[in-house]
Amino acid sequence: MEKILYKSNKGKYNFAMAFPAIESFALSSLGYMWLYKIADTMEGVNAERISTDNLYISSSKIDSIAFSMSFDFDFLGVFEILERLKIPFYKNDRDTTCPLVFAGGPVITTNPAPYEAFFDFMIIGDGEGCFTKVLEILRDNSRQDVLEILKGVDGVYFPGEHVKKATVNLNEVIYTPILSDKSYFKNTFVIELARGCMNRCAFCTASYTNLPFRYNEYEKIIQTIELGLQYTDKIALLGAQISAHPRFNDIMEYLRKKMENGVHIELGISSLRTDSVTPDMVKTLVMGGQKHSTIAIEAASERSRRFVNKNLKEEQILNAVKIARENGLKGLKIYSMIGIPYETQEDIEEFLHLGNKIKSENKGFGIEFSFSSFVPKPQTPFQWSQREDTKSLEKKQKYLEREFAKLGIAAKFSSIKWDFWQSVLSRADRSFAPFLVEVYKNGGKLGSFKAAQKSLKPDIKCSFGMEEDLPWDMIENYPPKNLLINEYNRLCKFL
Repeated sequence: MEKILYKSNKGKYNFAMAFPAIESFALSSLGYMWLYKIADTMEGVNAERISTDNLYISSSKIDSIAFSMSFDFDFLGVFEILERLKIPFYKNDRDTTCPLVFAGGPVITTNPAPYEAFFDFMIIGDGEGCFTKVLEILRDNSRQDVLEILKGVDGVYFPGEHVKKATVNLNEVIYTPILSDKSYFKNTFVIELARGCMNRCAFCTASYTNLPFRYNEYEKIIQTIELGLQYTDKIALLGAQISAHPRFNDIMEYLRKKMENGVHIELGISSLRTDSVTPDMVKTLVMGGQKHSTIAIEAASERSRRFVNKNLKEEQILNAVKIARENGLKGLKIYSMIGIPYETQEDIEEFLHLGNKIKSENKGFGIEFSFSSFVPKPQTPFQWSQREDTKSLEKKQKYLEREFAKLGIAAKFSSIKWDFWQSVLSRADRSFAPFLVEVYKNGGKLGSFKAAQKSLKPDIKCSFGMEEDLPWDMIENYPPKNLLINEYNRLCKFL
């Protein structure tokens, strides 16, 4: 069952908003759902949602189809949807009877190069303003004129051209426009408090591609909370650094007072910022039914944390855990990475030291370490870095698994091999298009990547030189390349 929180429009222009995964994930993707709302409320547009498990379209003909790509492996879902709709993968293989196909999202914004062959154009940066202009142009102009007109829109990228990343002010609060019991976050009203992050961890695209840090006005957030509570008691606050909102404590106090006055609210937030955890914050979460939360420390040694620009002291981590325990949470998940550039065995040992210290100081409190392996990403100071060898990373992982088990501390790890291919895709160039198709045709499993590599021998770049042209240099972004170099050099002084 769905609750639609707006009035939709219908029209003659048939548009499909495609999510390259299952519908439950689509319904929980705030950015995707908000853009769908924009399309569904636009006069003259007949918008429909599709996903890999729900391809029903009432229209006999689709005029255009847009994909939202958030993860590097989303190309598999893109190809699945195109194949089932009988739309050729390559744009040069389509004729005028085919819909125009375009894409946006974090993957496209950081590096559109590997996907140029498949899309008629792409949207780089914030979607709201640019997407609205694009859809209006598509609706109001003939197919032969559309692509030429779109070249004048900031944020629209065509291969071989430069593009300025689209950035919007947060003039309206983004929230879940359709509540559904089919959503991964069932009937949850998600509210975007802020966009971007001032911390600028050197590996983090969410920080760098969403600069400058922006936040919604307090009064608008409160109005949006009240809107959500008309339809559901599940409220979630979203943002990479929500506690940096200048009135975050006031927002939490507002919610706490409502709960104290008898309003039932199930409250969730994306994660706790380790150095800003407070007793009142935790008490509010516990009052809202949250039993566990997450903090991100990225590395266990202060040397490595300084290098990645995560300026946390060990005592701040220990204090955050203590506050969480003393104020009602049952446990914390601690996110971190292995394989950070210049990581030593001493850095790895620090994980065990920290875990043991947390356990000894917090008897009976649930602690789980969750590790990924470092993936160098475009548009960050670490975009030039070399990823550590897979065998070396697997050796570190096995060591930590064994030693954490001895300490009686839970530890989970992402797949080193999948992380490797993520690092390849994130920094790939336009020559990778046939490789992506081959991987899909071979089933999209881990072995499919190996088979495609063996048959096509793509040029896999393990690292880049500082003066080297990068596949994503066509994007005019802030901070520009020279400032990323300066930041990398600054951070290296901490080694």
